[in-house]
Amino acid sequence: MTAALAPPVRIGKAAVGALGLLALSTGALESVVTPTLPLLQRELDMSPAGGALLSIVLLIAGALVTPLAGKFGDRYGGKRVLIRLMAVVSVGGLVSALAPNLPVLLLGQVLQGAMVGALPLSFIVVRKRLTAGESKVAIGVVSGLFVAGGMAGTLSAGPVAETLSRHWMFALPTIAVIGATLLVHRAMPSDPPGRSDDAGIDWRGLLLLSGTLITLMLVLALAPDLGSQPLVLGALVVVLAAFVTGWVAAERRAAVPMIDLRMLARPAIWKACVLTFVVSLGTSTAVFLVPQLFDERGDGYGFGAGATDIGFFLLPGAIAASLAGPLGGIADRRFGSRAVVDAGVVMMAVSLVALAAVHTEVWHLVVAKALIALANGLCVTAMMTSTATAVDPDDTGIATSLILVSRVLGYAVGGQFGGALLSAATPPGSETAAESAYVTGFVIAGAVTALALLVTRTMNEGVKE
Repeated sequence: MTAALAPPVRIGKAAVGALGLLALSTGALESVVTPTLPLLQRELDMSPAGGALLSIVLLIAGALVTPLAGKFGDRYGGKRVLIRLMAVVSVGGLVSALAPNLPVLLLGQVLQGAMVGALPLSFIVVRKRLTAGESKVAIGVVSGLFVAGGMAGTLSAGPVAETLSRHWMFALPTIAVIGATLLVHRAMPSDPPGRSDDAGIDWRGLLLLSGTLITLMLVLALAPDLGSQPLVLGALVVVLAAFVTGWVAAERRAAVPMIDLRMLARPAIWKACVLTFVVSLGTSTAVFLVPQLFDERGDGYGFGAGATDIGFFLLPGAIAASLAGPLGGIADRRFGSRAVVDAGVVMMAVSLVALAAVHTEVWHLVVAKALIALANGLCVTAMMTSTATAVDPDDTGIATSLILVSRVLGYAVGGQFGGALLSAATPPGSETAAESAYVTGFVIAGAVTALALLVTRTMNEGVKE
């Protein structure tokens, strides 16, 4: 009993620094695909739809890993699970570095998706080891270094890929991840396992959700090529419907569901999920189409930019995304969640439509992409705040997991939608998509985003201080 009540071993600056280095290296590894996606498509002979799948598969895998990471962390100890997750990430980075083709690279990205669950797990470890005030500082340091790593990866991926090879742009941050993981293992004291959860883990729900997301990706990725084969496309849609039906039934029956769908009956939650899906769809459409347009070599459109230039052009968007969280929190406290979401939705919709109308200069894309990144961050911050204040404290984890799934679905649909448009608009034997595909993509994404204003009109204000 004495041992059970003993206070946890405190951690020092070395342990926090090791976690910070881990966040820095994982942020760099996570961000190398976006600026080099056109280069990867050429070297691996990928269609735009395949490129869209590559750009989102890490996030999808991460959404599935995250709830398991929290469960296992509580059951077996945070440090133990964190180290094992980072071992999976390291293997994934090495697989990506050595990948000779798209299927192997996709496998590497799936394994790297474990990093999405590792970051919040490191926050849990910090909170157990430090006082409330100290943990806020430590979490801020780790979060800031993750963002900094993302910026570093965005800038360095292009030069490394063009100077050395695409293999090294995965290998170098992976080596850094391995080194940082060893430092965390050495500097971070072990934490005792928590109480076992008698209800267990909702494996059935996890597997059915995995099947749902994978089938959805196949439908979106293959739709342009299967347009002339309606029976095959129809069969995939039937399989998707079966997975969705099975998942909903499994979650309703599970004693402790991975995602409690009953929470969706609450207006505040389903509205937040709809808004998150729509905002994520608009963001991911831009995230995919803008680098492609930078790389495009069409007659009168596109800029023929290399991976290094694309990384530089995307940097203002990364900076805007890093500022969006703090700005969103300040604006939320002053004006309320609904006002922040309204502003973010309008900013994103206007930026997307403006891109469709005007994209003849590099700065047009740079400014629009930065505004979209800022709008996305503002909306996500407000959605999390609104969701947290609309449910009881014990239901916060369930509600935010619904937001996470909505975000993943939005990113998946938006990215694959952009890829499908470019694939359908690229003539056989050509590598150049028609300009109309970009215009159509931006217009549709902007219009769908604007429809979110109909939902925000009935949102609760949330906490307004």
